[in-house]
Amino acid sequence: MKTAVSWSAGKDSCLAWQRAREAGFDVQTFLTMQDGDGLSKSHALSPALVAAQVAALGGTWIAAAVAAEPGEYGRVFAAQLRALRSSGHTHMVFGDIDLQAHRDWLSPMCERAGLVPLFPLWGEQRAALAQEIVQRGIRARLVCVDTQRLDAAFCGAEYDAALLARLPPQVCPCGEDGEFHTFVWYAPGFAAPLALRSRGTHTVAATPPLRPTTLVFDTLELVL
Repeated sequence: MKTAVSWSAGKDSCLAWQRAREAGFDVQTFLTMQDGDGLSKSHALSPALVAAQVAALGGTWIAAAVAAEPGEYGRVFAAQLRALRSSGHTHMVFGDIDLQAHRDWLSPMCERAGLVPLFPLWGEQRAALAQEIVQRGIRARLVCVDTQRLDAAFCGAEYDAALLARLPPQVCPCGEDGEFHTFVWYAPGFAAPLALRSRGTHTVAATPPLRPTTLVFDTLELVL
């Protein structure tokens, strides 16, 4: 079954990709939604980083740019889903865990395009998923932190057992409530780990539809 994955470049989409493959789905297409400047949505990752990830996984990367206009995200996403269906894809994988509003939006979008939505992580305990990510050898680092939910000092930290142990108790260990986002630099299935360096962090004021807050990003680049 020719399958695509909604690829944020983070740990949850990586775990969902792994589980879908283990369930027998042929997942070789990775779809990433981008802002107009080419950086990935939410994570603000450069195209070079995400392209290197997908290349290490031996997949095909589709980058879809979204202009800053009302309703444009939905229009672009729907067009990408239709294109996937027309190219023979039958299923679409998502790394969502339990945010019902996300699923209620994604599922009809897929169904209208003729794709079957798959949610391999859905309804599972967040803490158990966080432990599974670490135990599977998915190696990631925090590249975005919402400073109203988590201290900015966590930005750039490795997502590992030590980090899970020191997260404040009110913070979801998967960052499912938007506390943080991650970038996977190695996981089983990668041809080799990605060599990275940080050019430092920078802060950005969140804009609608996000609630007012300050986000801190780790600016990563590949070491070639």
